[in-house]
Amino acid sequence: MIELEQYWQDPGILHKNREPARAAFIPYQDSPSARAARRGSSAYYQTLNGSWKFDYRESVQQVNDRFFERDADVGSWNELIVPSCWQTIGYDQMHYTNVNYPIPCDPPFVPDRNPAGLYVREFHLSGLWQNKEKYIVFEGVNSCLYLWVNGQFAGYSQGSRVPAEFRISSYLTEGRNRITVMVLKWCDGTYLEDQDLWRYSGIFRDVYLLARDKEHIRDVEIQQKLSADFSSGELCIQLKSSGNIAPRIELRDADHQTIAQGAAVQESAETYEAKFDVTQPVLWNAERPYLYQLYIFAGSEVLRFTVGFRTVSISDGVFTINGVPIKLKGVNRHDSHPLLGQTVPLNHMKQDLMLMKQHNINTIRTSHYPNDPRFLDLCDEYGFYVIDEADLECHGMGSAFDWAEGAFHQLSANEEWQQAFIDRAVRMVERDKNHPCVIIWSMGNESGYDINHIAMAEWTKQRDASRPVHYEGAAPHYKGNTNTACLDLESRMYSSPEEIRKYAEDPASTKPLLLCEYSHAMGNGPGDLADYWDIIYQASKLIGGCVWEWCDHGIRVETKDGVPYYAYGGDFGDLPHDGNFCIDGLVSPDRKPHTGLLELKKILAPVRIEAVDLEQGKLNVVNRYDFTDLSSIFIHWKIEQNGRIAAQGTIDDLKIEPQSSGILALPEAPAALLKKSGESCLLTLSCRTREETFWAPAGYELTFEQFELPAVAPASTLLPQTKDNARPVTVVQEENGLVIEGHDFCHRFDTDLGMFSQISKNGVPFLAAPARFQIWRAPIDNDMHVTSMWKSQGLDRAFMKVYRWQVQQKAEDSATVKVDFSLGGYTQSPILHGSARWTVFGTGEILLDLDAAVKETIDYLPRFGLQLTMPAGTEEVQYYGYGPHESYMDKRLSVRKGEYLTTVDGMFTDYIMPQENGSRYGTDWTIVSNLLGMGLKFRAEQPFSFNASHFTPEDLTQAAHTYELKKRKETIVNLDYKMSGVGSGSCGPQLQNRYRLEEKQFAFKLLISPVFKEDE
Repeated sequence: MIELEQYWQDPGILHKNREPARAAFIPYQDSPSARAARRGSSAYYQTLNGSWKFDYRESVQQVNDRFFERDADVGSWNELIVPSCWQTIGYDQMHYTNVNYPIPCDPPFVPDRNPAGLYVREFHLSGLWQNKEKYIVFEGVNSCLYLWVNGQFAGYSQGSRVPAEFRISSYLTEGRNRITVMVLKWCDGTYLEDQDLWRYSGIFRDVYLLARDKEHIRDVEIQQKLSADFSSGELCIQLKSSGNIAPRIELRDADHQTIAQGAAVQESAETYEAKFDVTQPVLWNAERPYLYQLYIFAGSEVLRFTVGFRTVSISDGVFTINGVPIKLKGVNRHDSHPLLGQTVPLNHMKQDLMLMKQHNINTIRTSHYPNDPRFLDLCDEYGFYVIDEADLECHGMGSAFDWAEGAFHQLSANEEWQQAFIDRAVRMVERDKNHPCVIIWSMGNESGYDINHIAMAEWTKQRDASRPVHYEGAAPHYKGNTNTACLDLESRMYSSPEEIRKYAEDPASTKPLLLCEYSHAMGNGPGDLADYWDIIYQASKLIGGCVWEWCDHGIRVETKDGVPYYAYGGDFGDLPHDGNFCIDGLVSPDRKPHTGLLELKKILAPVRIEAVDLEQGKLNVVNRYDFTDLSSIFIHWKIEQNGRIAAQGTIDDLKIEPQSSGILALPEAPAALLKKSGESCLLTLSCRTREETFWAPAGYELTFEQFELPAVAPASTLLPQTKDNARPVTVVQEENGLVIEGHDFCHRFDTDLGMFSQISKNGVPFLAAPARFQIWRAPIDNDMHVTSMWKSQGLDRAFMKVYRWQVQQKAEDSATVKVDFSLGGYTQSPILHGSARWTVFGTGEILLDLDAAVKETIDYLPRFGLQLTMPAGTEEVQYYGYGPHESYMDKRLSVRKGEYLTTVDGMFTDYIMPQENGSRYGTDWTIVSNLLGMGLKFRAEQPFSFNASHFTPEDLTQAAHTYELKKRKETIVNLDYKMSGVGSGSCGPQLQNRYRLEEKQFAFKLLISPVFKEDE
C-alpha cells in the first residue's frame, strides 16, 4: 500500500482542508439566471458529473501505485458514470443489512481488506474563471474520500450524506486539469452510518466546481420574526464573507414584484446584515407553500433563495405552525432507486412528492440522513413539512454486544466520538437552515443516548432556536442518559394505539408526542392505521407520525431466463443480511402504490363526512385542513339501489373554514327513494379537486365516504328462493361415496374425505379437486412473529379426519349429509372439531351449515373457510361487496361497497415477497365462473371474505420471490367465515385481539349455487 495517512480509522480526524459547512446555494452571473434557478445555466458552475475513469481495488492495501499523480496512466481503467453507487454497476458486493454491522464491531477500526474505488476525471476551466476562487463540491460520498488535484493532495472528508467542499484554486493550472479521488468503502464513520438500507459506496451524489469572486459571500442565513397576530414580519439576512464586499439585497414576492430592497450593513470584518419589514406577509405552510424570492447582489455574483414566512412553536404540549395546532401526516423516506440505489434522479424525487400529495401526506422524515439538497428545494415549493435527520445511526452497537446493559449507548457515551457526533448536526443544520419546509431537527436514529447526543442537541438549539429538536433514541425504554432537557419532543417508535392514548391522558406528559415510526408497511399491511388516527385526531399532545416507510428497497434484477424481479437481502450472497426486511414500503420500487398507501390516503384525508340524518340527507362535513377552507373542493354524490344510480348531483358551496365543520343537505333526500322502492340505498360522496394542480388533474378524488341505508325487509335467508326448489333429489351410494342428482345437476360427495368431490350443472363440472376446509394462509410479513407458533401448532399442515358421516332424506326435494370431523397436523392434537351439514336442494344448490370448536390452547387462527379448486378456464369473478382492491378486517377503509366484475388475475396483489393477498372483506355474494358465466355463486348468512387465485396458500408460502410462483391453470377459491387482520406486527405491536379469529366456537353457513349467470 502507498504511504497514506490513515485518517479513516481515527474518530478525531473528520476532514482535512474541508471548507466550513454553509447553506446550499449556487452563484449566478445575473438576475434572470438566478431566477431560473437552473444551475447548469450559471457561468460560475461546472458539473463534474459524467464519465470518470474508475478502478476498483478489493482492498486499499492493493493501492500500491501512484495513481494520483497528474500524469499517471489510467488509460486501461474502466469508465464509470458519476454520480453512481459502484455496487449497482457490478463492482463489489450488493449488501443489505438492518441492525448488524457488515464489519467486525471494533470501533474505530475497520477491516484491512477495505475496498477502494479510484476515480480520475480531466477537465478544462472556463476562461471566465481565470481570476476566480475555485471550489469543488461533493454532495455525497460514501464512506470517505481522499482528494488530489493535479497530483497534489487537496483534502479528506467523511460523513457520507452531507456536502464536502474544498478550495482548490492553488492546485489548478491553465488548460488541462486532473481530479483524482479515492473512496473507501469503510471508515470509522461507518460505525455512525448503520442505517437500515443497502450498503452502497462511491460518489453517489452530484460533484461540481464553483467559481467565486476573490471576495465573496461564503454563507447566508435567513431569519424571520413575525408579530403575534402575523400582520407584520421582519426578515433578517446575515451574511458571512471572505472579504470586503458591498451586498445589495432585494425581496420579491411570488409574482416577482420587489417589495423591499437595500444594502446590507457591515457588522464586522466578515459579516453583513440586512433587515426588512414586511407588512401582511403571506405565510408559508404545507397546504399553501407561498414563497418569496430573496436576491443578493455582491460583486459579479447573484445569489437567490426562496423565503417562507412561518413559525414553529410548542405551547403547553401543543405543536403549532403559524400558531395553528397541526397534525404531521407523514412517511419515512430513504433515498432509493430500483436501478441506481442511493443515486436518485431529480424526476424520481418529483415523482415521490407528487405521489405523496395525491395520497394526502404532508410530512417527510428524511430517514436517516439529510436528503439531496434539491429534494428540500422541492419540499419548499410543493409544500411538505420535513423532519431533517442527521446522518447518524449506531444500531449495531447493541447487537454486537448481545444488548448488554449500556452497549447500545457506548458511542454516544464516549467523549472521543463527540466531535464526530456534533459534526453531523453542524453540516446538516448549516446546509438546510434556510428551508421553510424544515420544521424539526432530528439528531439521528437508533444510536443510544448519552453525552454526545446531548452535546449535539445543545449545539443545534444554540445555533437555531426557531425549530424544535427531536431524537427518539432518548426514550426511557432504551435506558440511556435521563437528561432529556435538550429535546423538545417526546418521540416513539411502534408504540401501540393504547400506549399513545395513555401518554395523551397522562398529566405528567408535557411534551408533544411524535410517532417517528409506526404502522410498519411491510408486505400486506399496515392494518392498524385507523386505530392510531382515531386517537391522534382527538388528542392535542399527539402531533401525528411517519409511517415506516415510503418505498420498497427492492433491486431490479433478472433470472437467467430473463424474468425480472426485485431482489432483497441474501439474494446476492450477502452476509449478514435481513432478507426482505427492506421490502417494507407503501409503494413498490418502481413507485406503484400498494393497497396500504390507499388505506393511508383515506385515513389522512383532509375531509371527513359524518352522518347526521341520512334519510333526510343531512351530513356533517369536517374540514381537516389546518390552513385552507374547502372552497377548492366539490362533492359528487350518488344514491344507488340494486347497483343502479337512483339520484346524483354535486355540492359546490363548501366554504367551510379550516379545522371546522358544517352541516350540508343533499338536494334529494334518500328517504323518498327508500319509501318509494322499499329497497336499501348506498349513498356515496366523492370529494374532488376543482382545479388542476402540479400533482393531480382537476376532478381528482381526495377521499370518499359511503353510507348504507337499509330498507325495512324480512331477515335474509340462505334457503333457495327459486321456483324449482321442489324438484326431486336422488341419492345413490357408490363405492367412493354418494352421487346426489337432480333435474339439471349431478354432485358427488366423497364420504372418506367428508367433502364434495364434484359439483356440476347441465354436465359442466365446477370442481377440479375435492373441496376442503382451510385454516392456513400464506404468512404475510406482519405474521413473521406468529408464523412459527402457527406452524408449531400444526396449522400449516392440517388435514381433515372424518369420524362419521350419515345421509338423511326427509323429503324428496332435498338431502343432507352430516359429517363429524376434526382438523389437525401431525404431532399435535386436533386444532378444531366440527360438524358440517351439507344439504342439497332440488335446485342443485348446496347449503353448508357448520359448527366448530377450536382447541383452547390455540391463540388464534389465520382463517377458517372452505377452499374450492375450480377447473381451468374459471377466470371471471363478479361480486357484491367491497372493492375494487383487496381488503381485510383492519384494512378496509379505502374500499367502497358496490358490484364489481373482475378476473382471477385482477384479484391478485403482487407482493415482492409472495404472501396472502387479494381477499375481499365484507362480501354479500360472489360468482366465480368461466367466461360464459358458468360457475358457482356463493352467499353466506353474514358478509364473508373471499379470494380467487391461481395460487394456493401453500404455493405462496413456499415462494420467496415472484418468479418462483408457478401459475396454476385451475382457480383456487377461498370462502372464509373470517380471516384474521393484517396489523403491522413485523416491527410494530402484535395484532389487536379484535382483529383476530380467536373465537373458540363459531358457526358458518354458506350457500353454494351452480349457475349459468347469463341466463339469470
